[in-house]
Parts: sequence; C-alpha cells; structure tokens
Amino acid sequence: MKKNMGVLDKLIRFIIAISLFSLWFIAQPPVKFVAFAGFVPLLTGLLNFCPLYALIGIKTCKAESSQG
Repeated sequence: MKKNMGVLDKLIRFIIAISLFSLWFIAQPPVKFVAFAGFVPLLTGLLNFCPLYALIGIKTCKAESSQG
C-alpha cells in the first residue's frame, strides 16, 4: 500500500471519526450504531491509505522526492 493521503486529509478524517464515535454517547439505540462507521475514517487516516482514492487515482499527499 502506497501512501495516498496528505496531512490535511488525515486531520479531516480524524475529526470525522471522533464525531461519529461521539454518537455512541449522544444518540438513541437505532442511530447509536452509526458510531461504528467511525472506524473507517480512523483506519484510513492511521494507514495513510484510502482504497477509494487508489481506485479512482486520487493522491492528496505531496510527491515523494527521489533520492539516489
């Protein structure tokens, strides 16, 4: 897996994950389980890789400099 996410993208994903996780404490039972969707942006942010970005060819990270 090559890195395809930039810093701003990671920050936005972490904010979305925290927002979704907070539903567990705020919402009533049927909506409460939407909080588990917070694992998707959390994991993609931690791994610096978004499978959807890879499928459609998007890269939000800076180009890696070649040394050698």
